[in-house]
Amino acid sequence: MSTLAERRAANDKRVADDIREYGCHVISVFDPEEKQPAFSYSVGIQEMTGAPEAIVIGVQPSLGHFMVNEYNRQVRAGTKFERGVLYSGFLAGFSIYIEPVKPSRLHDYALGCDRYYKGKPFSTVQLIYPTTTGVWPWQAGASQWFKSNQVMLGRQRPNRP
Repeated sequence: MSTLAERRAANDKRVADDIREYGCHVISVFDPEEKQPAFSYSVGIQEMTGAPEAIVIGVQPSLGHFMVNEYNRQVRAGTKFERGVLYSGFLAGFSIYIEPVKPSRLHDYALGCDRYYKGKPFSTVQLIYPTTTGVWPWQAGASQWFKSNQVMLGRQRPNRP
């Protein structure tokens, strides 16, 4: 049986190996009781490219994993993301906004980044998406469920530059 330290060392190695091979490691977190929204985030993008890490909140882990990997792919291809601009390629038929996260809002989310960067500062952006009917979380037509399921970690209106 392995010790906690051995398991952590093996996990740290897997994270570092993924970052070297793919440019990032993606962590998806979900509440089995579904009281808190699932979220997925990157570790290592900033180290590999200088671009911020990415987080998406409120989607199933498989979709979150895809969206974070798509952000990584686009960053590695040279895309320079800006506030208030719609970007495609993340969700079929829908564009998303990329919004810088306020570091004070991130403490409950990116523990893997905290561990990897060993206390060094890192930047993060949130991938903001609409409902399947095209309603954004800040719009009047957004349900309370949608608003609470996609917690905004940056500005409340990312559609403005």
